[in-house]
Amino acid sequence: MNTVTLSIGLREDVNRRALGAFEGKPQGARISFASTDLLWSTLTRKRWEILRAMRAQGALSIREVARRVGRDVKAVHGDVRALIAAGVIESAAGGGVIFPYDAVHVDFTLEVSSA
Repeated sequence: MNTVTLSIGLREDVNRRALGAFEGKPQGARISFASTDLLWSTLTRKRWEILRAMRAQGALSIREVARRVGRDVKAVHGDVRALIAAGVIESAAGGGVIFPYDAVHVDFTLEVSSA
């Protein structure tokens, strides 16, 4: 299974992963967000539907993505642009967009702050 992990990019974690990669240790596919707020504002319910429809499907036109999720092309185009800007999906070399993973793992810890 080709899985991407979405996480909150704490500086220590980013440094640890970079050091591991420098040492030649495989790190796996990971997309980090600066905060949980940024992760959830980027990955709205409708954008999750787009990712679900695109999983391991190869390059798809935005029109095809819109058809698969049953939404207006213009609205899907805006969501696709937001996902590209966040680094979650990519523009395909021959046109269209691609999400090359067949699974998504979300990894973060919610801690209660002491007031």
